[in-house]
Amino acid sequence: MSTDAPKEARVIPLRPKEAPRPPARREPLWRDLVGDVLRRERLAQERTLKDVAEEARISMPYLSELERGRKEASSEVLAAAAQALGLGLGDLLSLASRELTRHSRTQASSSRVGRGDGLCLAA
Repeated sequence: MSTDAPKEARVIPLRPKEAPRPPARREPLWRDLVGDVLRRERLAQERTLKDVAEEARISMPYLSELERGRKEASSEVLAAAAQALGLGLGDLLSLASRELTRHSRTQASSSRVGRGDGLCLAA
């Protein structure tokens, strides 16, 4: 017997390797969108968490968690927070809906980049 033979087995894959998939884009969560709107409105009014939380009659830590998208708030809590900011619940939801629409458009346009199926105009 020869001692020069390789000591490793050769592995032959049964299935071809799949091309790596691009990372899936995730839709934003509603609580993130609403939280962003609450924070943006509060900061635009130059108000503190404490001030808005007291007026809305919710705790300051809870309002902070809402703004950061950590908690799902009930419609009553959202209405109270919106009212404390001088908004109606419909206003808050409309602003959050616009954020979602903007995010969806941005996502759609970025998914088309590089595929070569876009419109190209030259002058």
